Amino acid sequence: METGIKEKLQAIKSGKLTAVKNIQSFLDKINKENKKINAILHVNQDALKEAEAVDKKIKAGKAGRLAGLAIAVKSNINVKGLIANSASKTLENYRSTYDATVIQRIKTEDGIIIGMANMDEFASGSSGETSAFGATKNPIDTNLIPGGSSSGSAVSVAAGFSDLALGSDTGGSIRNPASHCGVVGVKPSYGLVSRYGLADLSMSLDQIGPFAPDVYGAELLLDVIKGKDEKDSTSFDSEDIDSSKKSSGKLKIGLSKDFEALCQDKKIVELVRKAVEKLAKKESWAVSDSNLKHVKLAVAAYYPLCYVEFYSATRKYDGRRYGHKIEDVCGPEVLRRILGGGEISKAEYGGQYYRNSLKAAQMIKEDFNEAFKKVDAIITPTVPRLPHKVGSKISLEEMYGYDALTIPANLGGIAAMNVPIGKIKGIPVGLQIMVPAFQESRMFQIASAFENSN
Repeated sequence: METGIKEKLQAIKSGKLTAVKNIQSFLDKINKENKKINAILHVNQDALKEAEAVDKKIKAGKAGRLAGLAIAVKSNINVKGLIANSASKTLENYRSTYDATVIQRIKTEDGIIIGMANMDEFASGSSGETSAFGATKNPIDTNLIPGGSSSGSAVSVAAGFSDLALGSDTGGSIRNPASHCGVVGVKPSYGLVSRYGLADLSMSLDQIGPFAPDVYGAELLLDVIKGKDEKDSTSFDSEDIDSSKKSSGKLKIGLSKDFEALCQDKKIVELVRKAVEKLAKKESWAVSDSNLKHVKLAVAAYYPLCYVEFYSATRKYDGRRYGHKIEDVCGPEVLRRILGGGEISKAEYGGQYYRNSLKAAQMIKEDFNEAFKKVDAIITPTVPRLPHKVGSKISLEEMYGYDALTIPANLGGIAAMNVPIGKIKGIPVGLQIMVPAFQESRMFQIASAFENSN
């Protein structure tokens, strides 16, 4: 990375780089390289015009915090005038009639939407391969998956198609591709960011969050989009996110053998442990083992919840109001979740699978509550294995297992993020930092320490 987001903003605001030149450079790169990696589905045709308006605001000294930065948006988030099709034939030509709250907040701070990013269809997937418009490729190695479901958003940042990006995370859909693509990705605490304008996968778990090439960029974008929204009753007011405020006393970091046991590639565990131990020594952090015995239930608890809530969310795609009937045109993974959710919801099951999943989620939540009484943060690998080759056949269990380490944070409603920590066989590997709900400032403080140690 030649310059970070902070330096880019300084260059734009000082006039060394215009917003127009910044946006034009991304449009040129997308035009030249996107066919190869399939990260952007639709380019914002008004991006240069919007950049011209931002340059005028900069000259007048009235520019916002994201002035002139290019932001790619996952295609399940509404941007007025752009196609938000959730990478599905169901909504193939659906053009948004309004801005999601997060988009309104980005535009208020003069960020420029560069385009709509590819994704797993309706966020159903962990690899970036289930899009109706073709798989997204990993820019590090185009033979490999980039991870999912926010594949195009992670790839847009990694490939230099945008400064920042937005994704959504239901069970790891931001952190998983961030790890595989070597970028920073954040799942905020549940309720920190408004979900208004997001196409639901699982409303009790979904959160919109940022991708960035560095920790500063992710912190800045999250601080812009966070906060209470009257259109989303699950959203909360919160303090400004500021990692520069140092914690008083020595930080206590938890490592978890329960999480590590779920990691199929022990080289990843080794890389993460070494990184934590090295930095803990330098920063005088206390490191201990955190007992999280119920995380092994996370995948089994997550999918019944996700299937039922997704089934409910898709009933509006009936082909009458807009688009096509979802069951007629969707891909196999989406259909599996719809049919599964329909079966689990049936009266003869009396909600038993859904209720049992809620019980398991509560047990995981209680494990985190207990662990966080003793430590400030828990650090684990982000993804349990290296990415597979695009198009290779892997079992459903293996595919769902990609999110075994990330799902617990969604079930617990806590904050979690991926930070790149190194490479194995030339492929990026990330570590996951988890903190109690609404402790994002502390999480970014720890993330910055790791970033600066690399």
